[in-house]
Amino acid sequence: MEETTGDISESAARAASELRVVFSRLRRRFMEVTDRQDLTPSQLSVLSRLSKDGAASASVLAAAERVRPQSMAATLGVLDQRGLIERHPDPEDGRRQLVTMTVLGREYIAGSRQAREEWLARALQDRCTEEERRTVVAALALLDRLTRS
Repeated sequence: MEETTGDISESAARAASELRVVFSRLRRRFMEVTDRQDLTPSQLSVLSRLSKDGAASASVLAAAERVRPQSMAATLGVLDQRGLIERHPDPEDGRRQLVTMTVLGREYIAGSRQAREEWLARALQDRCTEEERRTVVAALALLDRLTRS
């Protein structure tokens, strides 16, 4: 019989803990692989968010990233200086500016994603058997199911 902590089984608690550790390591490795322009994790996160969501105001970005508006202003300032973003007046509210990615920003994100995927594919190819790769794919389907509930 499986021990439980409160209403969470020992195996579920262990799986959650190990997943967190593995994903943290994976995130660090991704950062190492793509650290081409010395962008901070916060700056990369904003670029990634703009890549997915399109234009956004600084206040919307600050809320999404859970940082103060002053911190977001500093982050956007660096991205702007590097030519990765641009700001335009909001057509619906002239007092506000919308932040969008530049062509250089989109190229940076695309190159970053490609580098991460190539590193991961190579690591899976070199360090795992075909059966282990199938197990990873099956486990990912289970994890995806968790995110959809």
